[in-house]
Amino acid sequence: MSGVRWGERGSFKINTKTGVEEGRYQVAGGSPSRTSVNLLGDVAVSSRDPGAVTKIISNKEKCPDKNNDGMITTSTGPGDIKPFGQDECVEWSINVPSNSYTNGPRATAWQGSQPDPDTCEFPTPNLWFAWRDNVGNGRFQLVNGASGALINEASFPWSGNSNFSPYGGAVNAKGDFFASGLGSDPAVKVDALTFQVTNLGNPPGGCKYGMTLDENGDLWAAGYCNNAVFHYSAQNNQWTQVSGSGGNWVLGVMADGDGSVWGAGVQPCRLVRVDVASKTFVNNNIALPGCSEPWGVSIDFEGNVWVVDKANKAFKVDSDTYQVLSVVEGLVGPYTYSDMTGIALKNAIMPQ
Repeated sequence: MSGVRWGERGSFKINTKTGVEEGRYQVAGGSPSRTSVNLLGDVAVSSRDPGAVTKIISNKEKCPDKNNDGMITTSTGPGDIKPFGQDECVEWSINVPSNSYTNGPRATAWQGSQPDPDTCEFPTPNLWFAWRDNVGNGRFQLVNGASGALINEASFPWSGNSNFSPYGGAVNAKGDFFASGLGSDPAVKVDALTFQVTNLGNPPGGCKYGMTLDENGDLWAAGYCNNAVFHYSAQNNQWTQVSGSGGNWVLGVMADGDGSVWGAGVQPCRLVRVDVASKTFVNNNIALPGCSEPWGVSIDFEGNVWVVDKANKAFKVDSDTYQVLSVVEGLVGPYTYSDMTGIALKNAIMPQ
């Protein structure tokens, strides 16, 4: 699992089996907030101000020996942080010409890739990210995952009530990019081949926060009003509201590919679970003892639910019993609610 943010410039890597933090990395730009993990385990980190995107390779054996000293210099944990430019697993970074914190890149998602039939190796996929320019357009860029070079981009008027850049992002099996704005800002789909942008409209109340795609290719958005989450049907081109009691805001959300959408709730702090088929809350108040500000949620490759708490910790929760299996301590202002494990991408490309 990858996450951000420490010292306003860093990203950390946690082994989801052991709960041990195995790396901290300086990234480009400032105020990193979104992470996306691809099927190779690599992470892209988007920073809001100054705007930048950074790629970090997960597997040390794949990292280049940039200084040709015969070894790979990279972080091994929170006490071993390399200066920016000296960690050889930080493969590339892109400076984004956004002009403010609100316009900086947020929505970020890797495309999938299929394994080579002979070698079974996955080729390096490409990366989507989005930001907002100084005349109010959302900018959606697809870059080469190996080099960071621009492949193509699309632009769309980005207006609503927030003045923020596109907020959350995800891809479907075709590699199309779905981006959801904050509040009543748009939700859109960017076609991976034509780069045509389609406006998907807004749910009732227009109070979207985090977003995810489920195993059907439908979009779910968390809500910061009405104790609700929202569902967008790609087939019917229609939004519906799923309401429940037990607390107020739901912030980050993630589909597990097995029939549930999970959300990080605040006021009070909790974990929530929604059934995809019936579009109802299974449980809107799963306890996280000792939690403070749970912001992001993701699923690991064993089916456990991870909740990132801004109070310097992360919870690992059994998806069946709701038991808290472990708590990772010692993080510094962790803040992310995108696909921090890669499971959402896996489910989009290879659904169960």
